[in-house]
Amino acid sequence: MGQPDSRVGEVPERPEEGLPPGQRVQRGWPVTHYGPVPRFRPERWEFRVFGATADGDKHCWSHDEFSTLPYETVVGDLHCVTKFSMLGSEWGGVTAATVLGLAPPAPGVTHVMVWAEYGYSANLRLSDFTAPHTLFATHRDGELLTAEHGFPLRLVVPHLYAWKGPKWVRGVEYMTADRRGFWEERGYHNVGDPWKEQRYSYQEEPGDGPEP
Repeated sequence: MGQPDSRVGEVPERPEEGLPPGQRVQRGWPVTHYGPVPRFRPERWEFRVFGATADGDKHCWSHDEFSTLPYETVVGDLHCVTKFSMLGSEWGGVTAATVLGLAPPAPGVTHVMVWAEYGYSANLRLSDFTAPHTLFATHRDGELLTAEHGFPLRLVVPHLYAWKGPKWVRGVEYMTADRRGFWEERGYHNVGDPWKEQRYSYQEEPGDGPEP
């Protein structure tokens, strides 16, 4: 597997206006997900960071504890692989940078696996996870997320297709080698850059996915 972009926190330049190829503007916000909407039980909810952490320990936050972390907003688009795009939403929540600061990865970490309810997962290059607009969202446009849209927590990665930002997130695993997530194992592109139309695994080039 080729090494990810070493410029951690940087995202390739994008056009200031316009849509990625093959996308259309969506005025509303369709509900799209696999499986049922989970029931939120705050007393059982826990956010975990584990795997190759710098100190070797697992880091955990209850819902009350996670809710006290610094709240920030980012403006970012949401590009669904089904070809609709929502432009310019304001997302509020906890940045990935905040989580990284509280639970740093070990030096050899190159990727993360974001875990959600029912064992759903999405893998990301560390450089995508550390991008400035990557956010664990609790709000959109000032309104608390609904259960159908990922409450209490969803990941937003505006520069990638939306399947890379799971709903109902429960934790992050730091990895020293890449591993495909739920949709990546089922034929979706391992990187998922909408500006390159990286929709399906047959489009992958050497270095885009894990070594066989």
